[in-house]
Amino acid sequence: MTSASRILLAACAAMFLLLSGCQVRQDMADQPRYKPLAPTDFFADGRSERPIIENTVARGSLDDDALFVSKDSNAFPLPLTPELMQRGKDRYGVFCTPCHGIQGDGNGMVAMRGMKHPPTYHEDRLRKVPNGYLFDVITNGFGGMLSYSAQIPPRDRWAIIAYIRALQLSRNAPVSELSSDLRDKLNNPTSGGATK
Repeated sequence: MTSASRILLAACAAMFLLLSGCQVRQDMADQPRYKPLAPTDFFADGRSERPIIENTVARGSLDDDALFVSKDSNAFPLPLTPELMQRGKDRYGVFCTPCHGIQGDGNGMVAMRGMKHPPTYHEDRLRKVPNGYLFDVITNGFGGMLSYSAQIPPRDRWAIIAYIRALQLSRNAPVSELSSDLRDKLNNPTSGGATK
């Protein structure tokens, strides 16, 4: 064996001995961490547990919010105003019309291009569901519809529900609930604002 081979063999042996004593990988179970409420000198206040950051909400803590109602509740937590309806129409146009269509009949552009048609809002089943059900579907998704909780704030979800209810009423309003002016226009469509 030549001297160069011996030197190379000795270097390899030394390298093996050095590396065999080192732990190259770190298990997640062995990572540095603090136990809850353990003292630490890392933070100035000496606590490892950090206080809640202002204006944030922990995941799962929104259940007590007044805008979150149960799935079977028919309550509507916001006052119905023209501004809320307009906001609902705007948000519906942005988030809902691609699948549900402008009239809520399930014939949006996505459905027209081959995706599965969502049900029409005008079917009897969806006219009878509670408002909390619609809020839950927008929040958590259902079937082919994904959750919109990250894109649509709760107040806007209620505005959309108000607009959906208006869409449903626009096609299914009982004649007996219409004002006398609207009943006259319905019974005599040629009169009522038509000018010659």
